[in-house]
Amino acid sequence: MRGETEEGAFGPVFAPAETTVPFDRVRFSEYLARQGLAYDPNEALRQFAGGLANRNYLVTIDGAPAVLRRPPEGDLPPGAHDMRRENHILSRLSKALPFVPEGLHYCADPGVIGAPFQLIAYRRGLVIRGDDMSPLAHRPDAPGRLSAMLVETLARLHAVDPASVGLDDLGRPAGFIERGIAGWAKRGGLVTEGTPAARMVEEVASRLAAQRFAERAPTLLHCDFKLDNVILDPVSLGPNAVVDWDMGTRGDPLFDLATMLSYWAQPGDPDCMLRLHQMPTTQPGFLSRREAAELYASATGRDISDLPAMLVLCRLKLGIIFLQLHRQWVTGAVTDPRYEAFGRLGADLVAHAADLSLKPEL
Repeated sequence: MRGETEEGAFGPVFAPAETTVPFDRVRFSEYLARQGLAYDPNEALRQFAGGLANRNYLVTIDGAPAVLRRPPEGDLPPGAHDMRRENHILSRLSKALPFVPEGLHYCADPGVIGAPFQLIAYRRGLVIRGDDMSPLAHRPDAPGRLSAMLVETLARLHAVDPASVGLDDLGRPAGFIERGIAGWAKRGGLVTEGTPAARMVEEVASRLAAQRFAERAPTLLHCDFKLDNVILDPVSLGPNAVVDWDMGTRGDPLFDLATMLSYWAQPGDPDCMLRLHQMPTTQPGFLSRREAAELYASATGRDISDLPAMLVLCRLKLGIIFLQLHRQWVTGAVTDPRYEAFGRLGADLVAHAADLSLKPEL
């Protein structure tokens, strides 16, 4: 979801009319009216551009802008695109962290717009998509500021006591990493069945299962924390909002750090990492992965000695996710042409995880 600055220098980027997916706005309006909320079904249909899965629309509820968010079509991976979970997190965590937008409403009934959905408070700001730093080309300080902001924001999330915000019932933190290894091995086996990548998934999972991970107190996790999930203040480059909490849970905080670093490409990386285009971290001025990890360790006091092995798990996860996205394109659940290349990228990332598992490093 892309925001806009208060000054209007950057407007929200919407999908063109021909690719905007409509929904029954009359039924949506009637449902909201029963909840005591006002929506004009005749307002312009505005679907945010960007993103690869969940659909986000800018709507006006009770005269104020809000985000209507719903999952994609088709068969969804277990635990993914969970609107109920995201609303549960936002409704509580927004009371503790100013960069968490408030969850306004959740509807479990798919009969209203075709899927469960939620309404989220809209936050204005600047979003850096992928590796495109052109909106900040005039800011030579931007790479360093953004590097520090990402690490500091993650550390602030991990410092929140889940019980203090009523989220001590979130997820199952006991055995989190072990279940993660087994779960991604299972998902990887399903999506790579009959391909050379299937054997590599098994090998990586076996090596990870033999790895001794440190015992850490569980924290709240975002589980997909990266730069384009942060809406920035265009002046300070601080976080106006962190979005996309549908996979949030409790578990080992290094899993969140490793997830962010799995997107954090840097010069000298294998070609598949440079083809990710998920964050602009290959550009001059950004911290290296090791520097970012050390900054996190300094900010939190946590031992990160097993972070390289955690990064193997998250690189494997990333490869499997791209293969799952490609499967949606193959089955026709999505028609976005970007998805066609995800099959090769996903397989290459799995192969990279297999190589990295032999000698884990940042």
